[in-house]
Amino acid sequence: MSVQFGKCNFDGRPVDPRDLDEVRPLLAPYGPDAEGCLCKDNYGILYRAFHTTKESRRETQPHVSKSSAVITWDGRLDNREELIQRLGGGLSAGSTDLEIVAAGYERWGTNAFAALVGDWAISVWNPKDQSLVLVKDFIGTRHLYYSVDKYRAAWCTILDPLVLFAERSFKLEEEYIAGWLAFFPATHLPPYVGIDSVPPSCFVRLTKEARQVNKYWDFKPAKKIRYRTDREFEEHFQHVFSTSIRRRLRSDNPVLAELSGGMDSSSIVCMADEIIRQGRAATPTMHTVSYYDDSEPNWNERPYFTKVEQLRGRTGCHIDVGSSDRGYFDYDAGSFAALPQSGGLPVRAAKQLETCMRSQQNRVVLSGLGGDEFNGGVPTAIPELADLLVDLRFSALAGKLKLWALNKRKPWFRLLLETTRRFLPVGCAAGQLAAWLHPSFVRRNAAALAGSETRLSVRGPLPSFQENLRALDGVQRQLACTGLQSDLPREIRHPYLDRCLLEFLFAIPRQQLVRPGQRRSLMRRALSGIVPEEILHRRRKAYIARSPMVAISTEWISLVETCEHMLASSLEIIDARRFSETLQMARSGIEIPIGIVARTLSLEFWLRGLPDRNLQLGGRAKEPLESGEPIGFLRGELPESRENEQVSAS
Repeated sequence: MSVQFGKCNFDGRPVDPRDLDEVRPLLAPYGPDAEGCLCKDNYGILYRAFHTTKESRRETQPHVSKSSAVITWDGRLDNREELIQRLGGGLSAGSTDLEIVAAGYERWGTNAFAALVGDWAISVWNPKDQSLVLVKDFIGTRHLYYSVDKYRAAWCTILDPLVLFAERSFKLEEEYIAGWLAFFPATHLPPYVGIDSVPPSCFVRLTKEARQVNKYWDFKPAKKIRYRTDREFEEHFQHVFSTSIRRRLRSDNPVLAELSGGMDSSSIVCMADEIIRQGRAATPTMHTVSYYDDSEPNWNERPYFTKVEQLRGRTGCHIDVGSSDRGYFDYDAGSFAALPQSGGLPVRAAKQLETCMRSQQNRVVLSGLGGDEFNGGVPTAIPELADLLVDLRFSALAGKLKLWALNKRKPWFRLLLETTRRFLPVGCAAGQLAAWLHPSFVRRNAAALAGSETRLSVRGPLPSFQENLRALDGVQRQLACTGLQSDLPREIRHPYLDRCLLEFLFAIPRQQLVRPGQRRSLMRRALSGIVPEEILHRRRKAYIARSPMVAISTEWISLVETCEHMLASSLEIIDARRFSETLQMARSGIEIPIGIVARTLSLEFWLRGLPDRNLQLGGRAKEPLESGEPIGFLRGELPESRENEQVSAS
């Protein structure tokens, strides 16, 4: 995952090359392979490369196109063959992703963004009209931040340079903090007023006169995929799932896959082995890494990831995260971090992972994020019942209510009530909030504290499609809060977040994904014979960790000291007294929301590490998307690829 930094002056003043020099040491650890720099007239761009494919090693960035547009690309283009065929013009199978993207932008301008399938972020400086375009892929796997100050703009893959070299202080964005303490903040919000993040599926166009945020692509609710038999759905799933994994195996180094023993990671590993065995993968081989904690009685992952290792005939790297040399609530207080961080590996485990990856030359890591959210990991009947309700299919609704009521062991009218409640306005229920939040902070940020929860609508797309978009928003928020690692650069890829795979999952009937007594129904059926049956039919992987509660007692003295002088309390974000009382409850064995406790502490230590201690809360103006005319899929100017065709065999 390469990084970039840029500055431009819309009033024509030249950019000082020393501005790039001071940023260089911050970017270098993220891109250790090569550097590209272009400082000319009123713009300057610094690029640091982290190569993961053989094609990327032949790229020269920033890239100046035939029309003089300066393009900086960080990404992996998955539909290379399709675009090469459509663009022609001297492109070949050996062309780099950057050359293909540049040709697309030359031909179609900003309409090209919807045609790019993969994980990517792009900046384009157009000298002719003095405009800057910043854009990210539909899911937001890459970060791209920007700030605008009068007639100047700066942008970067990481937040640090925009904060540390801004020559001004920033107020803290309290909507971001509220989102952090509830679930995850909105994707366009960094924690600093005056710095913004490019939203997923959007491009930002900056000029001297205006800033426009345009959505260039979205899922189509009208797209439906219907087959006569379950087997046809299973074959289609196998195709799009294997295609997604094959795309993410495109690396000239061995790929590392996280293997937890759950269905998501195990399915990725087993399908990847099939692809490599058939000779359809670019990577020479794939390794696995598995984490375990024998001190947690409910964490029984070892038998399951061992089963996968036995199937593939090789043992991966095993890391004990229970044997730690640091406290559970140790967040490196006092050290600067651009974003608040929660969780992560203990120091000893992180060092072991680093040793493992360096010895195996791993640069790409496969993650199972998104599998639970989009494949029916949560066995709820509400989306299916809501679809039947809005379609007025009362006879089918009655039959499904009976089946689900028997499975859930609930009265059918209670299931119906739970379904109808999803159409009512969503409030910020007091029981869902941390009891230690300051009342004035809660009043000002009720919407952000409600998270991404929204009511279902009886108009427009089916409720199941609306639920898919809500789950997508949650994943996008989570990715936006995940910072890059400079100590061990790596590119994390997410097979379950492939655009074509999600288009398929969003277009099929809900009952293919979840059935009474059959969560992940389609996934289990499609992968039978590929993934060990013990994993396909294991019970839902969930457990209650005891170590956080134990840590409150063992680290009690340091936690008390933390509560005595809290910056978050002085900013009236939390009530330190009530927070201390909550910790005391946990020490006495009373169950508390430990996740929000950890987030509160990580917020406190993040505040202590900020360079400017004159902290103030603030907020930015609420601006709607300015897009004159909404941009659909290439606005009909280009033919759709076969991957986007409607499928019907009804």
